[in-house]
Amino acid sequence: MSDTLTLPEADAAPRTRRSTGGREAKRAARSARSAQSVPYITRKIPYFEVLDEEGLATIERNANTILEEIGIDFRDDAEALDIWRKAGAEITGERVRFPGGMCRAIVQASAPREFTQYARNPAHNVVIGGKNTVFAPSYGSPFVRDLDKGRRYATLHDFQNFVKLAYMANAIHHSGGTICEPVDLPVNKRHFDMVYAHMKYSDKPFMGSVTKPERAQDTVEMAARLFGDNFVDPLTGKNRTVCISLINANSPMTFDDTMLGAAKVYARANQATIITPFILAGAMSPVTVAGTCAQTLAEALAGMAFVQLVNPGAPVVLGSFASSVSMQSGAPTFGTPEPALVLYVMAALARRLGVPFRSGGGLCGSKIADAQAASESANTMLPTCLGGVNFVLHTAGWLEGGLSMGYEKFIMDCDQAGMMHTLLAGVDMSENGQAMDAIREVGPGKHFLGCAHTQANFETAFYRSPITDNNSFEQWEAEGGLDLSARANALWKKQLAEYEAPPLDPAADEAVLDYVNRRKASFADSNV
Repeated sequence: MSDTLTLPEADAAPRTRRSTGGREAKRAARSARSAQSVPYITRKIPYFEVLDEEGLATIERNANTILEEIGIDFRDDAEALDIWRKAGAEITGERVRFPGGMCRAIVQASAPREFTQYARNPAHNVVIGGKNTVFAPSYGSPFVRDLDKGRRYATLHDFQNFVKLAYMANAIHHSGGTICEPVDLPVNKRHFDMVYAHMKYSDKPFMGSVTKPERAQDTVEMAARLFGDNFVDPLTGKNRTVCISLINANSPMTFDDTMLGAAKVYARANQATIITPFILAGAMSPVTVAGTCAQTLAEALAGMAFVQLVNPGAPVVLGSFASSVSMQSGAPTFGTPEPALVLYVMAALARRLGVPFRSGGGLCGSKIADAQAASESANTMLPTCLGGVNFVLHTAGWLEGGLSMGYEKFIMDCDQAGMMHTLLAGVDMSENGQAMDAIREVGPGKHFLGCAHTQANFETAFYRSPITDNNSFEQWEAEGGLDLSARANALWKKQLAEYEAPPLDPAADEAVLDYVNRRKASFADSNV
């Protein structure tokens, strides 16, 4: 296998032009006009709360008890233990116990309430935290699935396809990270190709590699070359935050050296980290919502405080990934009420702490893009938006409990994300939104279809799905009788055929490729 990173051949599908006539062309034109592209969502509706002050305070006290009495293991990282020792924590072997309120005080002293992640195209910068919501694709699947080839191991070509689809999706604000694992590349070098794909095929913000500290450092070095003079803020002299990366706690109550090493690299470079306890309740936390929330908060507090000790002010996000487990089979389940309750509680706790929050997405256990997938994903996505998640990983594509990335599911989830844009925008109370002129014009007993207000607003009046079918049975049958998956299949192929790469400064591209090729040549391929 070559160690030189070169541009792949173009997709086999030929590039097509949109037809200029007929009903389909008019439908496409309307869809293009009505699809509002925004860099991120700023919510205009209230948060949905499930606990009162007393309940939230109780969980905070329980989390503090876990930190003070039980502690968190920081394994195989002597430097991490030394950092905690100097900060005043009690160290017993690899177990760290924290004086009452220590972690919370450290986080609140320096962690930003919100921050900007810069994209190479400034129009796609995102603000993470506050009332903002950022949608990112799914993450980490070794398999991909589509209607044509079924389930198979993911390749670099699949990875590049999903980067392109995320770039083209108005409802997706972020390019994501390990959208799928390109298993056709050596493990120790595939991070170069993945990060480069985000840089080359999209100009939206992206995530970095965390599988080893040196791979995190490679991400930082590549980003520095991509952004060039814009990597450092001239006003502060600090690196701008241009990537965000996922640091998982090894629940219960453990951080390992891989995650700690990556966290240190990103913190020292002023890059953002999402500190996320990865919990399957009943196996990695108690079976109850309150117990899971207390443990999640304790683990996240320890991780975020550690990042602040490494570099005060480095952006951190409180993450929560909590799924229930079938008590009969042990399999993770999705779209059930208990994880939704955990999400609502953790969102409120993050707001009280004063840090951005990550959770949610289009999660499901279904193997294919079917009714189960749609139901479970909707049951996760709606709490995600109502609860106030700031960074939504796994927005689009998730299948099979995260083992598969689905092409059709990606399109279906993007449609749902588009609907959430409209929901979070709230009620338009402008003069146009109140529509009193329309009511006066039409009066009793008539219809609004031809009035001036309707004519002025009909193109953008309601959310228009690009894949649902609301035609008559006869028209649906005449057009092939396709179900939603089949329509999604046609749409992702059409989008890839029409994809055009965003412009990239040749000097920056050359600098990134030069670094990657030199690094790849410096060590042998390995699958560990």
